[in-house]
Amino acid sequence: MMTSLHQDHQTLRHRKLTAADDDDGGDEGRSVVKLQSKWNTVHLSGVCVLLTVSLIKLLDACHSSSSSSSSSSSSSSSWVVLSSESSIWDWWSVCVVLSFTVLQVALYYLPVGPETEGKIGPNGKPLIYKLNGLYAFSVTLLLLLGVWFCGVLRAAAVSERIFSLISAGAAVALMLSLMLFLSPARTHSCTHVHYDHTAKPLLQFVLGQKMDPRLGLIDVKHFVMVRIGFIGWAVMDVLYLLSAVEMEGSVSLSLLLVVVFQLIYILDFLIDEGSVLTTKEFTEEPIGFIMILGEFIWIPFFSNLPVYFLLQRPNHIHFLSAVPICLLFGVGFLIYYLSNEQKDGFRKNPDDPAYAGLSTIRSPSGKSLLVSGWFGWVRHPNYLGDVMMMLAWCLPCGFTSLLPYLPALQCFHLLRQRANEIEESCMKKHGNAWQEYCRRVPHKLLPYIY
Repeated sequence: MMTSLHQDHQTLRHRKLTAADDDDGGDEGRSVVKLQSKWNTVHLSGVCVLLTVSLIKLLDACHSSSSSSSSSSSSSSSWVVLSSESSIWDWWSVCVVLSFTVLQVALYYLPVGPETEGKIGPNGKPLIYKLNGLYAFSVTLLLLLGVWFCGVLRAAAVSERIFSLISAGAAVALMLSLMLFLSPARTHSCTHVHYDHTAKPLLQFVLGQKMDPRLGLIDVKHFVMVRIGFIGWAVMDVLYLLSAVEMEGSVSLSLLLVVVFQLIYILDFLIDEGSVLTTKEFTEEPIGFIMILGEFIWIPFFSNLPVYFLLQRPNHIHFLSAVPICLLFGVGFLIYYLSNEQKDGFRKNPDDPAYAGLSTIRSPSGKSLLVSGWFGWVRHPNYLGDVMMMLAWCLPCGFTSLLPYLPALQCFHLLRQRANEIEESCMKKHGNAWQEYCRRVPHKLLPYIY
């Protein structure tokens, strides 16, 4: 599953035109970045500085008011004012982030898992990607549980250092970004990034100047998206769960539900790891500091904000209350999975007998548009499933605060934005056929509502 959460930090990467979006045909096969205004420089520089601080403040706000004792005086000399007594920097956290990164590098070389072809390389042959993320996650999880059961690691020691872990993640992301920026290594695909004469080095560093850089056999973009972002997210979920066991002696139903939902979501993505290779972020976006920073801190720490919220403010729900929440997640997962299966299957082989009963509209582009099945219900049913799943893992947090709902709200906003971008592209590509499709299927995300 290519989750919408990969778009969280990609919304910061605007003012970019690609050959797929610009039909003038002048730069076919290239990604053209146009950054001409000082506003872009100020905006992106501000994002780089404030993203880490804002994430720390969001997580700090999850602490209940009772836990914010007289620490305000001691934290007044810190980089940011926090209600809790947690430090925002220590070298232990740097060692943890570096150890996790090195472990994922080693696991990338596991001689298991299929290999698949991706974009075309400069020699005219497709790039090869090793898809062993599920095995890497399994080994990581076993190692984590092993050191925890042996008493070598105390999970609460990690969750108590959440702020310094975020700072350490930002520092490691900065080091990796500088290494890529200063490296003379060339990109391994035939897609090139070209900035206009007004683009400053800072913007090239932030947005990226390489499409598919590789360190040895490791594709850096694939590595940070899957191994750092998603496996890091799953590891933090498990650590929060183990922290609750250490502190309370048991796990509340609400916390268990959220962790299980998110792990299902992550496992589905890892099982279908190859889906990331065809996404817009992977095929059209260069990799720079914004992307790397997002994978090191935003995906692993913002995505599971509801879990951290419940760890700080436990909310006990009745078993009967959990039933509709589970149904919401299950239905959302089925809508997402089945609609994507239908879309991908029809795209690969529209003559498959399985799709013989579906109604279609012939496009001037030579392709057919589905107007029945899942895509005869709403125009973006896979996005609807995404929103339902994320809402389901926020509901166990209750309604005492808006904080745990922020990831779901951002998800809905990003998916709505992405749906609009896709529809503009489809309008250009399919013309009257797309207009007829929109007439027959009038709703984008929510049946009979929106």
